[in-house]
Parts: sequence; structure tokens; C-alpha cells
Amino acid sequence: MGITKSEHFTAEQNEIATLLKALAHPARIAIVEYLLSVDSCICNDIVAELPLAQPTISQHLKELKNAGIIKGNIEGKSICYCINPEKFKKVQHFVAQIFLKIEKQTNCC
Repeated sequence: MGITKSEHFTAEQNEIATLLKALAHPARIAIVEYLLSVDSCICNDIVAELPLAQPTISQHLKELKNAGIIKGNIEGKSICYCINPEKFKKVQHFVAQIFLKIEKQTNCC
């Protein structure tokens, strides 16, 4: 495999790639869906919802948090996670632009 040369792409392209890469796992999609179904969440609640071990869920939460998709606040001995709507607005805009261009497309191979 070659080395990714992210410096050759715009900051927006790199950010969208990071967001989509972080979302590109079924466990992370399940975590996002769960967080959307509640106002906030403590890590142990997520562990009870998914068929994965606590360390595995923690790793997925870390990936989502590093990408900025979720935010976490320490409350006592637990971390409370929630969705970061600003990041999803960027994904929404990117996907909407794809669909607008597809709808306008008249010539396809």
C-alpha cells in the first residue's frame, strides 16, 4: 500500500475523509444510532446495548471522539457522550452536494 499524501488535498476533503472513515464501521454506526436515541449516554449504557466487550466499545468511542463526531464529558467516574451536530452538518452538506450533482447529471457512462 502507498502512503496517503493528505497534504495534496484540501482541508475540507481531509476532514470529510476523516469523518467518513470514523463512521465506516458497523459498531460505530450502532453507537451513533444509540446516542441519537437518547439525550446523553454513559459508556456503561452503550456496553449494555451492543454485543461487544467494554474495551472494544471504548476503542470505537475513542475513534469517534478523535474525529469529533461525538463529545464526551467526565461526570464522576463515568464519561457522558453525545453527538457533535456540527460534524454531522458537514457530512450532510457533503452528501447533499453529491445528490445535487447526480440529479443534474445528464451524461453517464
